[in-house]
Amino acid sequence: MKGYESVYRIIKGNPGVPRITLFDRGVLSLIVLSVILAVAESEYTLYDRAPHFFDSTALVFGIVFLIEYILRVYASKADPRFQGPWGRLRYMGSFWALVDLFALLPILAQLGGATPFLARLFRIFRILRLARLGRYSGALDGLVEAVKKRRFELTIAFAFASFLLLISASGLYMVEASRQPEHFGSIPRALWWSVATLTTVGYGDVTPITVLGKILAGITAVAGIGLIAMPTGILAAAFSEAFQKSRHTD
Repeated sequence: MKGYESVYRIIKGNPGVPRITLFDRGVLSLIVLSVILAVAESEYTLYDRAPHFFDSTALVFGIVFLIEYILRVYASKADPRFQGPWGRLRYMGSFWALVDLFALLPILAQLGGATPFLARLFRIFRILRLARLGRYSGALDGLVEAVKKRRFELTIAFAFASFLLLISASGLYMVEASRQPEHFGSIPRALWWSVATLTTVGYGDVTPITVLGKILAGITAVAGIGLIAMPTGILAAAFSEAFQKSRHTD
């Protein structure tokens, strides 16, 4: 057995056995722990007490994930999908490999001596390592496939939502612009109110004051119920389909 095949067996386990390996369990634990520390580090009162601890652990986690990425690239040649002279490059261009590489940006910036602004930006990126957990979920793959099947319905729903946003913003612009130019003086300004109202968030920082504006606001608020219900129903159907398919497969 070749070296990369042995590494592949450690990472993926025995062929035909769909279970999380000890290697993957260790990576999962490290991902969760690194994200917890990244969140705690954002609280300056904690970071100021032990800056060397947070910086050192971030460096250690980054180096470990960098080694893991190199091992995955090295072992990818054992995967039938990535065999051949350019197999490892094809693996590096695959979705989950790109997610792994993106999660390495903080350590690459830390080793490369990034500017303070970039250092803070990449520090936040460490939280995005949680996206890597998706590679261990077969249900997620089924869910993505189900959503793809509903892409036409979702496109129609979002197109309808965009139309409602534009219409409601235009209506409030017509009737409120002269009274509240700072909030409704243009359609782009009125769009903030439309988004907050149609999504049923209703911050209340911007409200119509004219009678016609209040009537349009009421119609917009009622329309917002349907706006939320449409994509929600489509996604709920996709979720149900994915879980049912996963159960039948198991």
